[in-house]
Amino acid sequence: MKLSILMPVYNEEERIADALKQALAVDYPCEIELVVVDDGSRDGTGEVLGRVDDQRLRVITHQRNAGKGAAIKTAVDNAEGEYMVILDADLEYDPQDIPKLLEPVLDGRAKVVYGNRTFGSHSAYSFWYVMGNKGVTTVANVLYNSYIGDLETCFKLMPLELYRSLEIRSRGFGMEAEVTGKLLRRRIRPYEVPISYRARGREEGKKITWKDGVEAVWILARERTRRRPATR
Repeated sequence: MKLSILMPVYNEEERIADALKQALAVDYPCEIELVVVDDGSRDGTGEVLGRVDDQRLRVITHQRNAGKGAAIKTAVDNAEGEYMVILDADLEYDPQDIPKLLEPVLDGRAKVVYGNRTFGSHSAYSFWYVMGNKGVTTVANVLYNSYIGDLETCFKLMPLELYRSLEIRSRGFGMEAEVTGKLLRRRIRPYEVPISYRARGREEGKKITWKDGVEAVWILARERTRRRPATR
């Protein structure tokens, strides 16, 4: 199996070198490719990406910032693996956890795997961020009669063709809710494994806001009321 690791990047000059180094240093149980989409960065991100020499790395550049969802769509359109997982470049997630996500797939227990974050005082950005995340996840569980633990997790591993079939249209952070809503609408329940997490603050460049939480709830409700497509 080949795994496509998809990394959307926007103005991460200070972290992108470490993010790539960490992702490429993991001992994966399968072949991988790292597809990075520079989503119109206006700092030195592009220059840093141009200095990395690794055959597993491919860099695609957007001339203008289009949002996380749009960057992931570009990465998905260009990926060549059988499976995919998203890895942000902000160092909040540890790529050493990706092999843990692969285990249920490789041994036949699951097709879709989510990384479930455990929030603590040392890892949470703020009380309201954690409550907002839990609130959006609770809305999804009520609407879809499910019991997932972390809807907004970046670590969503699934077959590449399954993701393509979801036809995600959200261009920003709303893609997280749209992906989960469409999976649950198809009665695909993600397998969850615990992962480590360290949130960064506003001063470190954190971009998500309360408005993204409101959008996520709206997207979940919209997807719930749509006719369920045939499972592929």
